[in-house]
Amino acid sequence: MTVTEVDPRLAQTEPGVRGALNDLWRRMRQGELGSLPVVLGLIAVWVYFHSVNSNFLTSGNLTNLMLQIAAFGTISVGVVLVLLLGEIDLSVGYVSGLAAATMAVLNVKSDWPAVWAILAGLAVGAGIGLLQGLWVTKFRVPSFVVTLAGFLAWQGALLHVLGETGSINVTDNTITSLTGTFYSDTVGWILAALAIAVTVLGVVMRRRRSKAAGLVGVPLRDDILKVSVISIGAIVAVAVFNDDRGVPLAVLIFLGFVLFFDFLTRRTVFGRHLFAVGGNAEAARRAGIRVDRVRTVVFLLASTMAAAGGILGASRLLAANQSSGSGQILLNSIAAAVIGGTSLFGGRGSAWSALLGALVIGSIANGMDLIGQESDIKFMVTGAVLLVAATIDAVSRRGRQAAGRA
Repeated sequence: MTVTEVDPRLAQTEPGVRGALNDLWRRMRQGELGSLPVVLGLIAVWVYFHSVNSNFLTSGNLTNLMLQIAAFGTISVGVVLVLLLGEIDLSVGYVSGLAAATMAVLNVKSDWPAVWAILAGLAVGAGIGLLQGLWVTKFRVPSFVVTLAGFLAWQGALLHVLGETGSINVTDNTITSLTGTFYSDTVGWILAALAIAVTVLGVVMRRRRSKAAGLVGVPLRDDILKVSVISIGAIVAVAVFNDDRGVPLAVLIFLGFVLFFDFLTRRTVFGRHLFAVGGNAEAARRAGIRVDRVRTVVFLLASTMAAAGGILGASRLLAANQSSGSGQILLNSIAAAVIGGTSLFGGRGSAWSALLGALVIGSIANGMDLIGQESDIKFMVTGAVLLVAATIDAVSRRGRQAAGRA
């Protein structure tokens, strides 16, 4: 680049409103706005539905909304991991149903203690994930084909496990309490205080480490904004839950999975390897990363999360039956990850995508039900939102590639 040439990536330094708009457009094209577009879209959805039905933003409806998304949102957390690799898992729906059926049969028909039945259901999911991951890595069969075969095979296994009864009612208190437990107001405020305290402590420790290492850390205003957003969010969420029945255990389980996998992907060696493989598998292999091991572990984790989501679903519905894991479970789980901001091309996204995407999909479905819209409109709107999210992902990827070549 000669002295007279200007790097187009420096366009954001142009002063004034025009420069700010150009910077915003550049960051939007390159997918650098993070979760902001999803959050703004979610706010728009909430404002619209509340304007046409004042019951939408009531504490009772918002609590029900969170309970509705907990199961497929949990499954979506695992889907996020698979998408980060640039792969796909089409079997998660029926894996969730098979795990739920396994738990129900062992608990109801075989008189297994609930805890052991739940662990057995999770083990089924983990075993399926390990099998499919090894099949993808050892035989080099595309994940689309392997998991499509799993979509069919695990559906058959579900029917076989349920047997002639076709439906098993779950009544054990340990299982039903997963989605039927609500904590008191005091516990809710303690949880909010802990969330705020942990956030502040994390920010302070990170800034100290950066200063000790002589590194330029995140601007103070960004950290203050982060703490403020999380604090306000925690306080408002607990206030809403407490106004209804209290903080639901199912929501805590879902958020716990999101936080754990966010830590796993962003703060551990495995997480760095995961992003490296998703960004460029060949480069990761040459860097000494055991690519096949990473892929296998990811499929194992994804199926285990599918099993966890299936168990939550059975707990909420108080039954496991032939339709467990069918219907919209698979599509909603994948759509939530994509709508939430995880790239279909691998290497970009976070566990928070599952939460944000599930909130968008759940809000649309819930709002449509409140205003009495038919299912056909609900499906078309959800499909349109998914298409827009995928298009933004594709355009952002092209923008990043163009910026990299510049």
